[in-house]
Amino acid sequence: MSTGVLLTPDRSAEHVVADAVEQATLAYDAGVRQVWLGQQLDLDAIAVAAVIGAAVPGLAVGTSVVPINPRHPLTIAAAAQTAQSAARGRFSLGLGLGVAMLEQLAFGIATDHAAQRLREYLTVLRGVRDTGTVDVHATYVTAVDPHVMPVALPSAPSYPLYVAAMGPQTLRVTGELADGTLPYAGPRTLEEFIVPTIATAADEAGRPAPRVFGLVSVAVTDDVDGARAVAAQTMAMYDQVPSYQRINAREGVRSVVDLALIGSEEHVARGLARYRDAGATDLLLMPVQTGRDELRRVADVAAGISTERADL
Repeated sequence: MSTGVLLTPDRSAEHVVADAVEQATLAYDAGVRQVWLGQQLDLDAIAVAAVIGAAVPGLAVGTSVVPINPRHPLTIAAAAQTAQSAARGRFSLGLGLGVAMLEQLAFGIATDHAAQRLREYLTVLRGVRDTGTVDVHATYVTAVDPHVMPVALPSAPSYPLYVAAMGPQTLRVTGELADGTLPYAGPRTLEEFIVPTIATAADEAGRPAPRVFGLVSVAVTDDVDGARAVAAQTMAMYDQVPSYQRINAREGVRSVVDLALIGSEEHVARGLARYRDAGATDLLLMPVQTGRDELRRVADVAAGISTERADL
């Protein structure tokens, strides 16, 4: 089991990418061996992951997540291969379906038929990654290897491919075509729905058992109310998204904020154990609060869990 940490580069820093590298170095020095970055409109997660992977030897990097819209899968394949080369084989590509209301507002594009779009997208990525070529003519995606301009980078090792799938159809597609899932869901949802659904799909497709990452918002602090207020402010949007509303209902909570683990290191560790018991193969801790001290405390928890599991 790996226990990674999500980084949030400081947008107020004079050099934002340099700040991300400094955060990654802090996490590595604390004992963390994998960091992740989320895609935003102002900063490219794959590009920053590539820089970190090149700058911090021994540290694995990944994206959690890059939405499949609006970029074509061939451009994502090229970016992922570039990052994998920069990170010397330590890059993981995490994809997401996106938030429909945001993508329609920002890009003016349709986001319907998510499972079919995901299937076509993964088919292209798998073709480039696994065979070095592609020839896909599907409903939503056309991707053809023109041969005069290669689509594969032979020197780049194969990279793991994960999807933040939370619905039954997208989970089945993920189990069939990807290497695992990165859902933001509570332990009950993992145990009762996500783990069995994706595991069955992978087995029926003759694929290896998928990795299931437990994504958990974490704050190690004595000021529980203050940290919870920060979480409520930054996570409120997700309560308006249908997929998260279904998770809230399954978990028996009113808000995604209620899934955050906020409190002492011991309290957080007990909560994380529930994710492992629910079938998570890996953990990804997402700091609720920003700042070096807050990141260091979360990194210490992540490193402690990885060390504990390595000793078992």
